[in-house]
Amino acid sequence: MPTNSDGVMIILSSPSGAGKTSLVRLLSEKKNFEISISHTTRKPRPSEIQDKDYYFVNEKEFKNLIQEEEFLEYAKVFNNFYGTTKTPVIDKLSKGKNVLFDIDWQGADQIKNKKLNYKLITFFILPPSKKVLFERLSNRDMKDKLIVAERMKQFSHDVLHWINYDYVVINDDLEKCHSKIYDFILAEINNTPKNYNSEFIKKHVEELTS
Repeated sequence: MPTNSDGVMIILSSPSGAGKTSLVRLLSEKKNFEISISHTTRKPRPSEIQDKDYYFVNEKEFKNLIQEEEFLEYAKVFNNFYGTTKTPVIDKLSKGKNVLFDIDWQGADQIKNKKLNYKLITFFILPPSKKVLFERLSNRDMKDKLIVAERMKQFSHDVLHWINYDYVVINDDLEKCHSKIYDFILAEINNTPKNYNSEFIKKHVEELTS
């Protein structure tokens, strides 16, 4: 049974290339913050480590976990499956750890619908502009122009889900964005006032989608 000493769940979602993974890693350096490691069927990137960045599994293993109802959330994104198993998350929360989720809007919706008895704070990360997003995607390990074009097309769809999150934060500077998210988390945990300008965010989204 959840208690006041339990940790909180913190979801970070974003369109591909907006920087949520880097932000999750920065937050995980704070005391009592731990990343929920997802299962995925995609191949590891050169810098990624098994059981640290992801649990890399094949599609058959992933589908077995679905059948066993092991997932708190899962989704198929760009032809690969991603999912979060329940047991390690609840174990961390019960030990007072704040659990960070690096997941997309589909996964966020599933976790919200599970209605677990733990506090949940959700963040949607946006790039400062489409131009910056394109540059970030082009500089990643996806030099293929078709892949970048696919991500940019997906962005127009993903960005529409900003409205379902508690906070939307613009990642124009990684350190500043990280500090802003951390301040919001502390304000939520301690129930103190938050400096959040929803009208500014709404205008930014309109610029990104125009």
